[in-house]
Amino acid sequence: MMNGNGGSTVAASDADGDKDPILQATHGSSDHPLRIGDISIPCYVLADGRRVVVLGGMLGALDISPGTAGRGGGNRLTKFISSKSLSPFIPDHVADRIRTPLRFRTPMSQVAYGYEATILPDICDAIVEASKENEKLNYQLRHIVVRAQILQAGFARVGIIALVDEATGYQEYRAREALEEILQRFISEELMKWVKTFPDEFYRHLFRLYDWKYLQGSSRRPGFAGKVTNDIIYERLAPGVLDELRKLTPKDQKGRRRHRYFQRLTTDIGHPKLREHLSSVITLMRVSPTRRRFYSLLNRALPKYDATMSMFPDYEEESD
Repeated sequence: MMNGNGGSTVAASDADGDKDPILQATHGSSDHPLRIGDISIPCYVLADGRRVVVLGGMLGALDISPGTAGRGGGNRLTKFISSKSLSPFIPDHVADRIRTPLRFRTPMSQVAYGYEATILPDICDAIVEASKENEKLNYQLRHIVVRAQILQAGFARVGIIALVDEATGYQEYRAREALEEILQRFISEELMKWVKTFPDEFYRHLFRLYDWKYLQGSSRRPGFAGKVTNDIIYERLAPGVLDELRKLTPKDQKGRRRHRYFQRLTTDIGHPKLREHLSSVITLMRVSPTRRRFYSLLNRALPKYDATMSMFPDYEEESD
């Protein structure tokens, strides 16, 4: 049966006769799903550390109708990825895993069906790529393509694993070394040589949205432009990155930072992700006629980590 959050669950007594083993989830709750914008996906962490998303929630996230559900609803997703327009873009190993959903018991003793969380970004990638090649798919399943693009943007920074950990509360129990590993991937101990990283277009649109006077070639900016940049860039880049950058780049006696945050990012992970994120933000800026519209799109496509946001934040005019 389907639970109230779109997850495929069965009563524990119904599953006792099934020969397949029931895995145990240690973290997660139907009341605290993974949220990307207004999309909610029930998710859990198994005792062996695997992060899983509930199948019904996956279908709902992609806006795929449940249809006739077979084993845990798996037949519907299998049918979807087996279509002629999509199957060429689904790797064989992903298709094999979709055909065999995991059966597990939630911390509340419900038996559910789902998949390892990393399958969802793979499906989103396949849908988006297929839409570029197939006009029929792009027209008939436009609503699914749009959902896949929103999810894809949400996964782009650190990925589905960190998002599931945040939603389930597993990050609070995760060893400190795991978070340090994320930060080490993004932040370098050595200062990168200064190169121009934020393009002029970013500042042109930022000034336009905040109704500031923009002077081409000038590096002068309002004092609280740094707060805005932290909000729309660094707080959305990866968990804990902004806090770590602040520690590694302290202010001097005059309240100024000697180095830019991006100079602390690693060249192999941190800096490429920053450029990728900047590109996404600039795209949203281009299509936003107003600041309110920009934040509405930004909070939906690229939400902050570990924060509850207002749709249209106000900043005090002070330098960060």
